[in-house]
Amino acid sequence: MATLLSGRKLQAGWADYLELTKPKVVVLMLITSLVGMFLATRAGVPWTILLFGNLGIACCAGGAAVVNHVVDRRIDALMARTHKRPLAEGRVAPAAALTFALLLCLLGMALLLVFTNALTAWLTLASLLGYAVIYTGFLKRATPQNIVIGGLAGAAPPLLGWVAVSGHISAEPLLLVLIIFAWTPPHFWALAIHRKEEYAKADIPMLPVTHGETYTKLHILLYTLVLLAVSLLPYAIHMSGPLYLVCAVLLGARFLQWAWVLYRGSRPHAAIKTFKYSIGYLFLLFIALLVDHYLLLNL
Repeated sequence: MATLLSGRKLQAGWADYLELTKPKVVVLMLITSLVGMFLATRAGVPWTILLFGNLGIACCAGGAAVVNHVVDRRIDALMARTHKRPLAEGRVAPAAALTFALLLCLLGMALLLVFTNALTAWLTLASLLGYAVIYTGFLKRATPQNIVIGGLAGAAPPLLGWVAVSGHISAEPLLLVLIIFAWTPPHFWALAIHRKEEYAKADIPMLPVTHGETYTKLHILLYTLVLLAVSLLPYAIHMSGPLYLVCAVLLGARFLQWAWVLYRGSRPHAAIKTFKYSIGYLFLLFIALLVDHYLLLNL
């Protein structure tokens, strides 16, 4: 009976492979990629780039996420948030997961090379390697600044979307990258505070583990101030208009309020609430960029 149950445990379904790609994270990345595409042009985005470009980016991002699952499978088994992941529970074998990751990445690169341009494909590959190899394989275990340095790879999607349409790099998409880059530390460190004991148990040097919660909360507050300032730059360089400015100020002020509440320790569960707000913040900020862009075009 034990053998039978073990055999059943190793039988993975399509949902397990989908989970390996971290679909919720990929969807948020695709939203920023889509915004990058639409901001890059005053005309419509060709449907081939819109469909196959984003599919290629999604496949590469999903492939990188699968590698993350493989490398972190022993750590995931120790943490309550991740112990039921397919590799942590043994439903998917590491070799099968790596084969799946390779197929996804090859498909994604092929789509980008055929339907967008070589620059988009190579930038996507660089982002993939940055997350799957540099961050997951080295930085995550090497330094409490792991998420700051490694965050650059996760900030690339709006640049990828922009380059897929325009074929070149310019200041505007780099500014979008900078916004996500500044957003990543307060977003992830809030979660790290909430899961501090689990990271300590897994021996991952997240900032709350190595430097304490007070130090981390201060840095969340400081990075949120930086994020608020950076988020106003699209208006400052005339990339966006008043609608975006109002949205950026209101959304940023609310984020800053949560960072202050977390720093003061005045509400229960402030860390996880700050983390959850940060996800909605990024989504709404980029939607505001998109709506403002088309509003300006129609004026």
